[in-house]
Amino acid sequence: MRLYRFNVTCQGTVPQAIIAFLESTDFEDAIRNAISLGGDSDTLAAITGSIAEAAYGVPDWIEEKAFSYLDEPLQNVLVRWKQFIASPKRGNDAF
Repeated sequence: MRLYRFNVTCQGTVPQAIIAFLESTDFEDAIRNAISLGGDSDTLAAITGSIAEAAYGVPDWIEEKAFSYLDEPLQNVLVRWKQFIASPKRGNDAF
């Protein structure tokens, strides 16, 4: 059993987040692993989730649920961001 305590340093948090990802089978499993460590679990889950998203993607149902928590102005920001990153013209002149 791993011994993890609350630690706000990169040296104490990032390795644990990487381990939570490496021991996962999918996005949700990675997040659950990170949260189960306790301590600074929101930071651990954020770091682990970023790694897991790159590896597994985010399941549609999680993305839809998270989107539903945003108010309309934030939903609009996210929609515009997705349109921007999907745009074929993303160089310096995109702004």
